[in-house]
Amino acid sequence: MAWFKRKTQGILTARDEQNDFPEGQWAKCPTCGHILHRRALDDHAKVCPKCGYHFPMTSLEYFRLLFDEGRFVLHDQHLTSADPLGFVDRKPYTVRIEEARKQTGLNEAAQRATGTIGGYAVSAAALDFRFIGGSMGSVVGEIVARAIQTAYTERIPLLIISQSGGARMMEGILSLMQMAKTAALLTRLDEARVPYISLMSNPTTGGVTASFAMLGDINLAEPGALIGFAGPRVIRQTIGQDLPPGFQSAEFLREHGFIDDVVDRRQLRRYLIHLLDLLCEPAGLPLPKDTSTS
Repeated sequence: MAWFKRKTQGILTARDEQNDFPEGQWAKCPTCGHILHRRALDDHAKVCPKCGYHFPMTSLEYFRLLFDEGRFVLHDQHLTSADPLGFVDRKPYTVRIEEARKQTGLNEAAQRATGTIGGYAVSAAALDFRFIGGSMGSVVGEIVARAIQTAYTERIPLLIISQSGGARMMEGILSLMQMAKTAALLTRLDEARVPYISLMSNPTTGGVTASFAMLGDINLAEPGALIGFAGPRVIRQTIGQDLPPGFQSAEFLREHGFIDDVVDRRQLRRYLIHLLDLLCEPAGLPLPKDTSTS
């Protein structure tokens, strides 16, 4: 019976030795199961071409997608969080911050940039969920506030891209104060008739939703984004009944009038340019020098 047993190593080929795909080169869509090469996914703005599922994007990826020629100037990268409460849960807050910095290459969960979109100068801020869930602490609130202040001072449109689990509990009341701080500055911006466009990606929840994310002149969201204050499970336990289908999804909120539109990311830049065309001229804001790009 030994005739069918392999006693020596068979012929090896390069394919046999490397029968696995390189790690990180492929992504599987969690909705339809389609296998995508990372390069093809990037070419589609990280949207599944088969089912339209929107993969997460970083703050810098949003800036590269939306600003003209992917060019922009970053600001306030030196700002870092302190530990005013000496907070410790499973690990010290300072350790969490340091780990997030190493994993993301960012100093904080928010980035601020200026550049042009369709020729219009824009002040923008974007949250990054990779950094402690995009949570809003004192530094995130300050970065968003400076983006608002720049829009107010220079009379240029404001764009904020939200992606957050809410206020950062490690900073206690200081994180909650950022809600009032950003909302007050947005009131000044509104009085100055400077347009503010808010884009909510998945997820946008907690204190971020309850402050600047929902205060836009135009409130937009990406398809399928979870948007709300408390999570669905908490709400279900509180009211003691099942929630409507699709509750707190971007599409549900649009249907019930909480947001203005749901925009596919692949069309987002064109959509924003159209909005800027509509919003800037009536407000008396500077028009782009070359309108051919719009």
